[in-house]
Amino acid sequence: MSSAEKKPFADEVERTLREIGRADLVVGIPSYNNARTIGHVVRAVMAGLAKYFPDHVAVIVNSDGGSKDGTPEVVRQTALGDYRTVLAAHPLRPIHRLTTPYRGVPGKGSALRLVFEIAVRLQARACAVVDADVRSITPEWMDLLLSPVVREGFDFVAPLYRRHKYDGTITNSIVYPLTRALYGKRVRQPIGGDFGFSGRLAAHYLAQDVWHTDVARFGVDIWMTTTAITGGFRVCQAFLGAKIHDAKDPSVDLSGMLMQVVGSVFDLMEANFPIWARVRGSEPVPTFGLEYEVGLEPIRVNVERMLGIFRLGAEELKDLWQRILSAATFRQVQQLAESQDVAFRFPSDVWVAVIYDFALAFHRRVIHRDHLLQALVPLYLGRTASFVLETSESTADEVEAVIEALCQHFEERKPELVAQWEGPRAAG
Repeated sequence: MSSAEKKPFADEVERTLREIGRADLVVGIPSYNNARTIGHVVRAVMAGLAKYFPDHVAVIVNSDGGSKDGTPEVVRQTALGDYRTVLAAHPLRPIHRLTTPYRGVPGKGSALRLVFEIAVRLQARACAVVDADVRSITPEWMDLLLSPVVREGFDFVAPLYRRHKYDGTITNSIVYPLTRALYGKRVRQPIGGDFGFSGRLAAHYLAQDVWHTDVARFGVDIWMTTTAITGGFRVCQAFLGAKIHDAKDPSVDLSGMLMQVVGSVFDLMEANFPIWARVRGSEPVPTFGLEYEVGLEPIRVNVERMLGIFRLGAEELKDLWQRILSAATFRQVQQLAESQDVAFRFPSDVWVAVIYDFALAFHRRVIHRDHLLQALVPLYLGRTASFVLETSESTADEVEAVIEALCQHFEERKPELVAQWEGPRAAG
């Protein structure tokens, strides 16, 4: 380990931490080129801390990945502004702000590692992290993410949002149903990006040796949720209203994120098999906050492009898919690739078989794991195209029913996954 790595904080940050001494609350805002939106996020956080925790020592940490657009300067210059009008009480203690670059692998995970380090250093009782691009954050988010920890004794607070039906496609098609089936907890947004957690859970996170893996990148959100569940920490979720952020077209922008998130989920399956193999069914987790309907921004998706990539994958990745998938699932996928656009449907039971076959192939190292995750991308886009076609006229409740049915398929077929996990490698 180099001398630079041994030094946890920059000199300026170290001086500020010494001046603060201890803090009750730490709020982290990881960022990278978010100058356009982060000012709103900081104002909302400051207003929420002042309104709901006026007698607590609070620190806001902007952990930045080397932004070129002046993001740190926006954080330093942001004042409470219009949010002062929503305050029910004036803060009795100052709210400290720290802006500092993080070290290590570029990505959100490394940014959060710095937040955990500062939380542990300041002996914080409760922490929250919020994304720098979220435009729908309000001061109430601080109450909803921190109060279950401060006042109710929970260790982990997952977010619960209203999102556009085509936002969060990786969550809806893979991460939520798979995580729910594996660990038995219905945490609806396990990679939501905005979380609350206790100081002792922050210390637990920091003690794990994962910071040179995909956890340091996009994989950190699912890692935090899974680690909280498998570690026996008290888990709940809080309804935050709308999630309005810089949403991405799943046909264009999400391949890298898919590989890192699914790779992290599969890695966690390896580490936690003795835990998830015993779990049957699932149960709700306590939910805080009043749920209500909200208006959402439309998201454009390019179904034709997604189907094109899926069919190209069926042609060019045929040999790889044949090695990864069971013979029956491979035949079904090949038949899907021959169907017409309008009638295209990727059935839930076939999709569950695909994900479980990929998890088993990852576990058995059938091919290089990076190549395996790349081979999943066209299948994910095919399933997403099917979901868009199936739900184009559906209401939010109807879409949620479709996702619930998918979750039940995952749970029903889980015993097959458990039985095969330690069995011999299937013939390719």
